[in-house]
Amino acid sequence: MSERIAEALSLIRRGTDEIISEEELRQKLSSKKPLRIKFGVDPTAPDIHLGHTVLLKKLRTFQDLGHQAILIIGDFTARIGDPSGRSNTRPVLDEKEIKDNARTYTEQVFKILDKEKTELCYNSQWLYPLGINGLLELSRHSTVAQMLHRADFRQRYESNVDITMLEFLYPLLQGYDSVVVQADVELGGTDQKFNLLMGRQIQEKYGQSPQVVITMPLLLGLDGVRKMSKSYKNHVALNDPPEEMFGKIMSITDEMMPDYYNLLTDKDLSVIKQLHPRQAKLLLAETIVNQYHGAGAARLAREHFENVFSHKGRPEKIPEFVVKNKSMMLSDLLLQTHLAPSRREARRLIQQGAVDIDDRSLPPTDKGEAEIFFDTPEKVIKVGKRKFCKIIYKE
Repeated sequence: MSERIAEALSLIRRGTDEIISEEELRQKLSSKKPLRIKFGVDPTAPDIHLGHTVLLKKLRTFQDLGHQAILIIGDFTARIGDPSGRSNTRPVLDEKEIKDNARTYTEQVFKILDKEKTELCYNSQWLYPLGINGLLELSRHSTVAQMLHRADFRQRYESNVDITMLEFLYPLLQGYDSVVVQADVELGGTDQKFNLLMGRQIQEKYGQSPQVVITMPLLLGLDGVRKMSKSYKNHVALNDPPEEMFGKIMSITDEMMPDYYNLLTDKDLSVIKQLHPRQAKLLLAETIVNQYHGAGAARLAREHFENVFSHKGRPEKIPEFVVKNKSMMLSDLLLQTHLAPSRREARRLIQQGAVDIDDRSLPPTDKGEAEIFFDTPEKVIKVGKRKFCKIIYKE
């Protein structure tokens, strides 16, 4: 094996869970032609989070090695919903939601991928024209027994939880994507293994060489229990402000740090192991913020965090908001000062006791509402651990 291929395999292996098979991948790399590396994502939510970037970064690794990235936006398959890892059928999205989500996806993925080296396509381009005859032909290449062998379907079947025929079609359609784009390699999370292997099977049925399958671990969310997901509210979104992103990463446990370093950065793990855990976490947070917001924003986010949390103080600069009434409802104030994105969220924060006024926590309330009186010229409101606003009362 040449030194060039050995180096490429070393970069590709980093962080992977499984390569099926590495020998096939070595042979494909030995062909000296650019490989077509497929990664598909269904636009089922508007934001990309760090969990998604695990696969996008692996796709970028292949780009840097000179290969062609094929990014498939599953605007057709999103209407079915990927059943992988699901204990019930996904809710159906309407076409407008899918289009809006797809737009935000394509805006965010190029924070990681090289746009000039990415072939972007939508699977509606070939799945709509497939037609009933094409769908019947595709359906011949798998069996109900094979579908029920996969763990999530088997568990639902044994628990008498409905499985729709559409969900049986999902792996076949994802496999057909591989046929259309002539994928040499497909990337996916460990929960996607059945679908990825189906792609190999379908390619062979259509006379193509089967793709190599590379699975990546699922990144744990901030709760340290479940995979990162917006549904679980344990995610770090790429669009989070730098200070918020930094603070969220600092909230992970020390035990989670090696996986975050391994899956989200290119740092030398042997060097990181020599650092004190707190310094390692500060470096991790700064590195990730730097990747998505730039070095300047990362430096300021770190300074802000250390000032507020390391020194138990407030930020040097706090946004100010002027009020002219002697009193107002706290939910209105949180909304107007942008400490809460909506009145509903403001009331939830109040209800949970997540609001401090002048360093004194407001007790939780059942109604999620409170009236605030401005009996002093200034008050500082803090929401959660990182959001501050100075309220200035002027008659």
